[in-house]
Amino acid sequence: MADDEYVYDEATGEWISAADVKQADSEPNSVEVRDSVGNLLADGDQVTLIKDLTVKGAGQTLKRGTLIKSIRLTGDAQEIDCKFDGIKGLVLRAEFVRKR
Repeated sequence: MADDEYVYDEATGEWISAADVKQADSEPNSVEVRDSVGNLLADGDQVTLIKDLTVKGAGQTLKRGTLIKSIRLTGDAQEIDCKFDGIKGLVLRAEFVRKR
């Protein structure tokens, strides 16, 4: 692409220059996700719940101290995706977990 060309950005709904697209592609798109005490979380970390949480739609309560293994970051600074027995698609807020 030439520098005078423009590309439509669907995320923002605006036309941006090709030079800006190249620059944005070269920068890493990382969001820092921190737990309740400020530790940096990464994919695959183990976390512990710091509060009893009622899971909507599952009719189940996760108790304080429950270990959640192998978390995945979602791209949102406050949400983490994880698996737990009997609950599909569990998404937890980072403010309710502590890195193990």
